[in-house]
Amino acid sequence: MIVSMPQTSLVLFDIDGTLLSAGRASREALQEAFERTGVPDMTFDGYDFSGKTDPQIVRELLAGRGAPPDDAGVGRVIDAYLESLETRIGPGSVVAKRGAAELLGALAERTDVTLALLTGNHERGARAKLGPVGFNPYFPFGAFGSDHADRYELPAIAIARARRVTGRDFHGKRVVVVGDSIHDVACGRAVGVKSVAVASGLTPTERLARENPDHLFPDFSDVPAVTEAILG
Repeated sequence: MIVSMPQTSLVLFDIDGTLLSAGRASREALQEAFERTGVPDMTFDGYDFSGKTDPQIVRELLAGRGAPPDDAGVGRVIDAYLESLETRIGPGSVVAKRGAAELLGALAERTDVTLALLTGNHERGARAKLGPVGFNPYFPFGAFGSDHADRYELPAIAIARARRVTGRDFHGKRVVVVGDSIHDVACGRAVGVKSVAVASGLTPTERLARENPDHLFPDFSDVPAVTEAILG
């Protein structure tokens, strides 16, 4: 039975640019994946990765090369990418964003918060990136690029999964999407939830501001203020 608990918040975090940076590991792993699957010399010049799912990225890059992507072909590239990524990720290769560890620690101590992920990463890739900075234990579940290629479908998947895991009903502004891209803001707005944007990734502050998030911060360094924005 689903129990209505309107004062409990579901906080959905993006990963890349929001919680951490994995440097060039993802791009280098993807480059290797294309080479291993028969698409040499793939260029990423001018391509915007921000806020997109892994399947979407692979499809768009293949289409840009005039190679009509099919599900099997996309799957082969992603499998190769994940294998390569896992060899590149390790101690020192991932850096937590300023204030991220402190914010997660503060939220995890609260009984009125459920933490989860909302990311375009395949779940396997997400776990690989979170591991070196010790963030995996904060996120027992989430919605991933491996759940759906369309980023805008992920909030509903995350909310439904949260209901199944916790037995609680999360809705409206008690669901919070936290991310660094315009797609994080927009996918939250599309389902009527709260958006907290952080300009710690590649998207400039002024570009995020034009999406009218509920709150906008340069980073997570002011933990009390960010916590209040998320839960207030």
